[in-house]
Amino acid sequence: MTACAGGPLQLLYDAGGLPSFELPEALRACYGGGFGLSEQCVYANFVASVDGVVALRTHEESGHIISGGSDADRFVMGLLRACADAVLLGAGTFRKAGGHLWRAEHIHPAGAPLFAELRRRLGLRPHPPLILVTATGEIDPAQPALRDAIVVTTPAGEARLRGRLPPTARVASGPIRLGPLLEKLRADGYRRILTEGGPSLVSQLAAEGLLDELFLTRSPVLFGRFEADGRKALIDGVDLGGRAVGLLGVRRHESYLFLRYALRT
Repeated sequence: MTACAGGPLQLLYDAGGLPSFELPEALRACYGGGFGLSEQCVYANFVASVDGVVALRTHEESGHIISGGSDADRFVMGLLRACADAVLLGAGTFRKAGGHLWRAEHIHPAGAPLFAELRRRLGLRPHPPLILVTATGEIDPAQPALRDAIVVTTPAGEARLRGRLPPTARVASGPIRLGPLLEKLRADGYRRILTEGGPSLVSQLAAEGLLDELFLTRSPVLFGRFEADGRKALIDGVDLGGRAVGLLGVRRHESYLFLRYALRT
């Protein structure tokens, strides 16, 4: 089994001057060229249908449904996780992903040795901790991802979770403000922070000017939307006024497009 059993991504465009890590050669071949991130950044990864749906009203995790289980999409998710100091997540996404671990090898097992080697080269610990944001504390404390997590919550959420979390989990209690949270994480050494959602969290990050890059897989499916159907677009519940973004990269695998944008242009 190879890291990209379905074949490598086809490079269509990369902007000049992008950061470049020392990737294992097999990762470079699968990704269709070099890859890197800024020394300090917040970057998001989502999959969307052609008509822009990123979340469905379902008890299941939406991304797998929207992506159709694409191996190439899972590979890119693995690569992005492999580069992260920490993974930032909202409680809604966490609740839908029962049993999931936000680790590179969990989403793409075939690439596990290469992802581990990349983390070693980057000087990272074996797995990025989960930073879970929950105002209410209404989460399942038995989920395995919480064993190495920082739970960011309110005093009411802390009271709800007291004595129920794994002893290795840490709790940060107080008003939930994303800007100060990111500053604290950076002060603690978490320089590259990946967020995989959900739409409410990434919308807030974008609205507050805290999101640096977006990696968006465009899946070749259509869902449609109608009033009150519970389906969400990437930016949901905020008005960004037509904010411009910059295209940094385009890759292709079959009918899937893998897009990279800069939000702080």
